[in-house]
Amino acid sequence: MSNNLKEQEELQKQLRKDALRKNWKLFSQSKLGMIGLYIVAFFLFLALLQPFLFITGIWNPAIYDPVVGYDQIKAELLVIECPKEYPTEKYESYSDCPGPGEVNIKKLYMAPDLKVGEYYDTFIQPAPPSKTHLLGTDSLGRDVFSQIMEGSQVAFVLGLLSATLGVGISTILGTIAAFFGGRVDAYLMRQSDLILMLPSLPLLFIISAFAELKVWHLAVVLGVLGGLGGSVITIKSQALQVKVKPYVDSARITGGSKWQILFQHILPNVAPLALLFMVFSVTGAIASESVLSFLGLLNIDMSWGIMIYLSQTDGFIFSGLDFWWLILPAGLAVTFLAGGFYLVGRGLDEVFNPRLRKR
Repeated sequence: MSNNLKEQEELQKQLRKDALRKNWKLFSQSKLGMIGLYIVAFFLFLALLQPFLFITGIWNPAIYDPVVGYDQIKAELLVIECPKEYPTEKYESYSDCPGPGEVNIKKLYMAPDLKVGEYYDTFIQPAPPSKTHLLGTDSLGRDVFSQIMEGSQVAFVLGLLSATLGVGISTILGTIAAFFGGRVDAYLMRQSDLILMLPSLPLLFIISAFAELKVWHLAVVLGVLGGLGGSVITIKSQALQVKVKPYVDSARITGGSKWQILFQHILPNVAPLALLFMVFSVTGAIASESVLSFLGLLNIDMSWGIMIYLSQTDGFIFSGLDFWWLILPAGLAVTFLAGGFYLVGRGLDEVFNPRLRKR
């Protein structure tokens, strides 16, 4: 019996390898899936590029560090006289009168003796994009492109950690519920119903109010909530279908123990569906971090949500496109990376759901 069991295990391993090759071929035929994969790969490249630039000395941390870096951007501005009159508070912000490289004479508090037509040397913060700062600098003189790279690292660490933890929990619990049934199944299903009833975002607000959340804290919270939620029910339904397969009965007849059947035959065959849930849950984790960071509820040095939050607190978020580099890069980064993982999930859905494939 032991020889037969070993032969079946080898056959299962070979079948899984063949299925992996076939699934990759199907996934590569999905345009949506490949677009999403390219987007995710691009942000992964950004996440890995920043440490490389610091280690090799191409970037000076004193200038390009996303948190404590600082660079004075010197500019020579032409003094003009604006014919329009503005309220005093308007002088503190950029008005429509001065053009590029110009400054309204009424704004020269530090050099009142200058006349119209003379040039005025100053430091500008935030500075627009340039050769040294591809996406400009923020109001504190920090490089925005470096902040985008730092945000990519936070997004990948948070998303993948929370998704892996959540899918691991839901896969194990869903498989156990399907395999053992009875009271175990009833308890796990009621637990999932309870988690589904809880509003996730207000719950995160409450948790962050009582605890100082960092990236890995948030990842654990999101992973546990996601792992105990509705995905357990879906994984259980898939495991019930695998449980009645002939190879599972054969393993049971040949003397396989319950745990051996559970971990060697049922779990590997529900893994594709678990992978699909994992990819989709990354999107939710990235969105949750951005919302909490924007509200100032996370203890994180830098992220895309914090970039938008600082733009809002400094008053630049209402300036239209005058300071677009402070708002658009971070907002588009959240949108594209979350959308990239979603598109990858759509591609995987076409692989694992035969009804969605093109015939």
